[in-house]
Amino acid sequence: MTRILLTGAHVLASDALSAPFADILVEGDRIAALLPPGTAVEDAARHDASRRLIIPGLVNGHTHGHGALSKGAGDKWDLALLLTHAPWISGGRGLEEKRLSTTLNAVEMLKKGCTAGFDLAFEFPAPSVEGLNVMAEAYRAVGLRAVLAPMVADLTFFQATPGLIAALPEPHRSRAAGMSMAKADAILQSIHDAARDWSHAVHGVRLGVAPTIPLHCSDEFMTGCRDLSERFDLPMQTHVAEARYQAGGGEERYGTTLLAHMDSLGLIGPRFSVAHGVWLTEDDLATLATRGGGLSHNPGANMRLASGIAPARAAIRAGVTVGIGTDGSSSSDNQNMFESMRLAAFASRLWDGATEDDWLGTAETVRLATEGSARLLGLESGVIAAGKLADLVLLDLDHINWSPLNNAANQLVWTEDGSAVRDVMIGGDWKLRDRRVLGVDEAALAGQAQEAAERLAALNAPTREWCETIAPMVACHCRALAGRFTRAKRLLAQ
Repeated sequence: MTRILLTGAHVLASDALSAPFADILVEGDRIAALLPPGTAVEDAARHDASRRLIIPGLVNGHTHGHGALSKGAGDKWDLALLLTHAPWISGGRGLEEKRLSTTLNAVEMLKKGCTAGFDLAFEFPAPSVEGLNVMAEAYRAVGLRAVLAPMVADLTFFQATPGLIAALPEPHRSRAAGMSMAKADAILQSIHDAARDWSHAVHGVRLGVAPTIPLHCSDEFMTGCRDLSERFDLPMQTHVAEARYQAGGGEERYGTTLLAHMDSLGLIGPRFSVAHGVWLTEDDLATLATRGGGLSHNPGANMRLASGIAPARAAIRAGVTVGIGTDGSSSSDNQNMFESMRLAAFASRLWDGATEDDWLGTAETVRLATEGSARLLGLESGVIAAGKLADLVLLDLDHINWSPLNNAANQLVWTEDGSAVRDVMIGGDWKLRDRRVLGVDEAALAGQAQEAAERLAALNAPTREWCETIAPMVACHCRALAGRFTRAKRLLAQ
């Protein structure tokens, strides 16, 4: 068993409130011990970590690997407009584009101090065993851990949004009505087949399932996803109450909140987590806590898409497991968990009537982005302690972000932007050394990405033209639908 002794570093304490000097002994894929500086250890390879701050690897509670080829695609989009444009920003992907986009996503996360992510990966019109395997192989090549959860639906955005098709004029109405996803049984069978033969878990890539948005899924389809989760122990994550128009649509379709309807179908439990949850009610949070579910707080995307501010403090007080995520690069445009921490802390200060007791402090925010998100993924990581996975990030204290070192937690949230990340270890193996990714040729990757982006842009140009034509109509309809959300108006205070 390989033994590595990291010496001379500041090490972030488990409560993130301090960063004393300590040595870290790694044996195999685990942290064996935290030792007083200078402790002699036999048969261990020494790594001088002087002038480094070692932190647990950040864990991305919610991302989309397919979004990496679409970064910077839009500007003044809310969620409804993003979904309107999805056919061209994500269309035309073959196996190599799926591998390429996932690789880009993983490399960006790694270089910015992230060691694992909950990836809701999309394939149109349905997930495939081949596609899921190439995406898993991309994570393995980079060395990142992941929950790879096929993002699935048996209804299109147009079918899912109450009244939208009828609101479109011809010929757009007929075109929207003619769109379809794969049949529910075929989608569920693909996930079943992938789960039955999944071989990537031993390499840190676990299969999950993600019925994308409740409104986009028939009840029979959601219960099918539930059954797969139970049979194969698959983590499940769903976009719930991300935008107000969805909350209004849920009230119109189900007569209750989206989460309450999913709970009535038996989906909410310890394997389940909500992505976004901006419009969750107090009753929703109580249900989520009682059932042992979690929440990925994605403040950058929530602001970028004008969805609102998620009730993170209320969720924590209710007893919900809360992590932090970036969302995909087509909806928040980067995979920077340091930025996500900063925005989460900022957003907590914007609630009407909130006091300092309601705000997310920096140490708490760091714990959400490490230990909290790790719990969403089912990982034994997120804290530097004996027995935990050796997923570690080394930050350069000579970098301008850390000159001088005054307070580790404050500077992780307020001043670090990912540029001081020097080395990353995952499971006891180095995956980033001196800012260089060891498993991927980054120059070749950049060239392949540019070529793919240009090829896909040309291929999807006619679809883009149609999407841009109907976008104002979609926006008008969804904003009206949002105004019908009356069951439990937005939480006014935390």
